[in-house]
Amino acid sequence: MKRIGIIGGGQLAWMMGDASTKLGVELIVQTPSKNDPAVSIAEDTVFAPVDDAAATEILAKKCDVITFENEFVNLDALSLLENQGVCFRPRLAALSPLLDKYHQRCYLRDLKLPVPQFFALEKSEDIESKIEYLGFPIVIKARRHGYDGQGTFIIHDLATLSTVVNQSATQFLAEEFVPFTRELAIIAARSVNGEIVTYPVVETQQEQQVCRRVIAPADITPEQAAEIDAIAHTILNSLQAVGVFGIELFITADGKILINEIAPRTHNSGHFSLDACETSQFEQHLRAVAGLPLNDTSLNCPGAVMVNLLGYETSHSDYQNQRQKLAAIPHAYLHWYGKTSRPGRKLGHMTVLLEQQNRDVIESIIQTIESIWYPAEVTGDSKEAGEQGEKIYTNAQ
Repeated sequence: MKRIGIIGGGQLAWMMGDASTKLGVELIVQTPSKNDPAVSIAEDTVFAPVDDAAATEILAKKCDVITFENEFVNLDALSLLENQGVCFRPRLAALSPLLDKYHQRCYLRDLKLPVPQFFALEKSEDIESKIEYLGFPIVIKARRHGYDGQGTFIIHDLATLSTVVNQSATQFLAEEFVPFTRELAIIAARSVNGEIVTYPVVETQQEQQVCRRVIAPADITPEQAAEIDAIAHTILNSLQAVGVFGIELFITADGKILINEIAPRTHNSGHFSLDACETSQFEQHLRAVAGLPLNDTSLNCPGAVMVNLLGYETSHSDYQNQRQKLAAIPHAYLHWYGKTSRPGRKLGHMTVLLEQQNRDVIESIIQTIESIWYPAEVTGDSKEAGEQGEKIYTNAQ
């Protein structure tokens, strides 16, 4: 039996649980807390931070191959283990160009792939001359460890930019502000034999740099979908990656596609695949890592909408009342991660399968879910709006 080690024990690892049972593989997790979601589905757990290479050496002795749930790892330390024969999938060389956002941008640029204009920001340099050709607003991102909006800022003037850069210990990537019309994403997987499969391109909706919703498939032209598919193939083949990667993109008013970021792991934009696709991204990842053939990625329904259930307070509540109401929505699947709440934290997600691709229906589903989940004072939405959304959705069924 194949034993797969996972560095990271959050919801992304937890959602591999059902797939591991189906495929007959055991999961062993390295994670710091007994309360982390994946501890409940793991055959064994090494309790340690994900960047603890000594703990990863212990993990390696318990499994056949190691993969990653997140990218907050110490590559230099792990490379010593890889040189000793520990099998990482994806291999460390596939992670190396991606973990620093500036290095990632350079890598994509060198592949002649479309990215926003960018440069590295350093302290005590002539910042004004560097941004002259970009102008404001400008986006700056922490080069390492930024996720769910953390470490990302939209800056509107030089004084603010100088303050953020010079008063922070963080290194930043600066890039042009892209006036996109929509944000898109694609999940792609590559096997040990170089086979690549891709999932339908989706639309993602972000608020405060945190993903709130995903609509599958995205309303784009076949040519745009083919261009994004080709981008995914180029990236995964260049990296010689093994496993699932999430690729986020922008589309501008004139239809231009630009790559935003790459996540070398399963990704929030692919959660819809658990219920709406023949093979989930989590099963696909385990298939790739275990050396099994990749499987069908097609939708099993006309479309789907996924809504993240984000924390809006600090609480130990299990939100049972809201969860019961959400679970009663037709064609809905609720995934609850069992985490304590804090503002902005992903506590779970809802996927609703669509009987038709109808934008009004999609908007009413979103409104229904969010009017149940978020208190009115958090969203600013009126109770009447939520009730009206529910009526639209119910009538559309």
